[in-house]
Amino acid sequence: MWKWTKIAALGTLALMMAGAGQARAADFPCRTAKLIVPWAAGGGTGVIFRLVIETVNKTGIKPQLQMVSISGQGGNKGAKVARKAKSDGCTLFAIHQSALSSYLTGRVNFTWDAFESIAMLTRTSPIIGANKNVPYKDARDLIKAAKAKPGAILTGGTLGSTSHFWFLLLEDAANIKLKHISYDGTRQRMTALLANNIAIGEINLAAAVKYIQSGELKALGIYAEKRHPSIPNVPTMREMGIDLVNGTDRGVSAPKGTPKAKIQFWAKAFEKAAKDPKLVAALERKGTTIKFRGPDASTEYWKRTFTKWKGIAKKVGMYKGK
Repeated sequence: MWKWTKIAALGTLALMMAGAGQARAADFPCRTAKLIVPWAAGGGTGVIFRLVIETVNKTGIKPQLQMVSISGQGGNKGAKVARKAKSDGCTLFAIHQSALSSYLTGRVNFTWDAFESIAMLTRTSPIIGANKNVPYKDARDLIKAAKAKPGAILTGGTLGSTSHFWFLLLEDAANIKLKHISYDGTRQRMTALLANNIAIGEINLAAAVKYIQSGELKALGIYAEKRHPSIPNVPTMREMGIDLVNGTDRGVSAPKGTPKAKIQFWAKAFEKAAKDPKLVAALERKGTTIKFRGPDASTEYWKRTFTKWKGIAKKVGMYKGK
């Protein structure tokens, strides 16, 4: 009798502790939390985070999440707002490597570690797009041509942004030199590629798949682990002997000082969403894959990536950080 009474008591205690833990986790001073996305709502990153938020909210989580788009300054306007927000768990920040490039090029005086890492969520692998008339069949031909005429191949990107860094990483990996031409965004680069104003430029699957499939643009390689089913004839960089597996890695952070319990609360919410088959499929159609990492692994990711990109920025003489 005593044994069963003890077991029942322990069970009751466990339930009470679980309930208390949930109460603490949900102890937010807001009914709706904000996820600041520092890019336009209709852009690629905005669309991806809207899908993620919808999936999180479907679980019935409290507080619910609301996307707040604060575009401008290449993501820096929204970053500045998020950085100054209260660290109460009611404001989150959508982050990717622009947090690195903006600091490395001196556009802002803070970077990823001005925030608390919650999770890394997705990766969108860049594609080397090319005008249909270029003589290169793939990235191997591009590299041969670049070595024959260093600094001659016109390459489109937004200087100092991720689209620029993809080619800086290629230069470093393949020991080549390209001529970089700056454009404001993906649409402008696509227009320049189609008009043959540049030979190559960074493109993404969602924006360019119809042009690749129709032959209006060439795709010389993708920085992914494996080929994408929508463009199965486009080889990965690694297949061609170029050790580049990379992409726009999107995650979520919170203002510095946000309590660990609330960091974990949100991390578990995003991890649950990342396992939703409908979200996985919807993102795959946009050329984006789930790459979930929790708080500790996200922090290690940022440390490692920052060190790599800082080295690249110094190598090409564009480092302006402290």
